[in-house]
Amino acid sequence: MRKSKKRGSSHSTRPPILEKPEWVTMPPEKVEELVVNLYKKGYPLSVIGILLRDQYGIPLVKAVTGKKMLRILRERGMAPEIPEDLFNLIRRAVRIRRHLEEHPKDFHSKRGLQLVESKIYRLAKYYKRVGVLPQDWKYEPEKIAIYV
Repeated sequence: MRKSKKRGSSHSTRPPILEKPEWVTMPPEKVEELVVNLYKKGYPLSVIGILLRDQYGIPLVKAVTGKKMLRILRERGMAPEIPEDLFNLIRRAVRIRRHLEEHPKDFHSKRGLQLVESKIYRLAKYYKRVGVLPQDWKYEPEKIAIYV
């Protein structure tokens, strides 16, 4: 048995001071246009960050532009209605529900659906409190399954 519960530590760390690296030559306006164009193509914000890092050599949008990607999209009136983390949880719950329609005796998946939906309720409660979601927003699995 494993004595320590620590897992691998292979990951990148953010720089302690947020400043534009000297090797990034792209101006902030061009970076903002890239973010907007990639969002228009249908990429979520997390994928946009990865694309900017890997293809364009921009490590952090905030270090270059001084604004986060979501703020850039909000300024242009393009921000998503539902935050990305909540949307991904809803998509996962829809997939599990679809699976349970075909396999109603899958009790492990039923438990997984309970856990995912409790995360959805907790996250929605937080976003309502902070003001990201409207107070009357409600997670209704039957209605949402159509849109996702």
